[in-house]
Amino acid sequence: MLKISKYIIYDILRSKVLIAYTLFLLLISFALFYLENDSAKSLVSLLSVVLIIVPLISVVFATTYFYNAYEFIELLVAQPLSRNTILLGEFIGVSFSMVAAFGVGVGLPVLLYVPDATGMVLVMSGVAVTLCFVSIAFFSSVAMRDKAKGIGLSLMLWFYFAVIYDAIVLGILFSFSDYPLDKAVIALASLNPIDMVFVLWSLRWISAR
Repeated sequence: MLKISKYIIYDILRSKVLIAYTLFLLLISFALFYLENDSAKSLVSLLSVVLIIVPLISVVFATTYFYNAYEFIELLVAQPLSRNTILLGEFIGVSFSMVAAFGVGVGLPVLLYVPDATGMVLVMSGVAVTLCFVSIAFFSSVAMRDKAKGIGLSLMLWFYFAVIYDAIVLGILFSFSDYPLDKAVIALASLNPIDMVFVLWSLRWISAR
């Protein structure tokens, strides 16, 4: 399993797409900290990148890579290896590469400008979101054998968690506005990785202020 992961990590780290993704995050992060004197406001702006762009790139890249590596996976299946070992090796390799790209692109600027607990919560939240959406990408890839359908399902799930789910929650809050829904909102947010990250980071940011 570790040998599979090492090969995948080595293969992905040479990818121009991953390098471009890392440089894009690095440029955005440094630009936000450079243009804004208040580091707290820069973190708020960076949070929107973590909540929207990072999940989108993670799910699209992981899904595309899985289908592009289909021949390699078929070769591994022909070996005396269990499917769980193969999928876990693939998942670890892709996840490590995406987390490394996020760590360099966002984690490094945050460590330089905001090396406190609030900044670390943002970085760890981005890592968690990356792992969640790589998992969603693998689910879509395994569920759909056709590449176009798999990518479509991944994008639909991302759109659901990023947009539709929030609309449903807002509709529930509006319909039952006369009732205390504080605990219900937290419970609903825990079912969406993007909302959960936003709630946790917001609570940490408020307590720090």
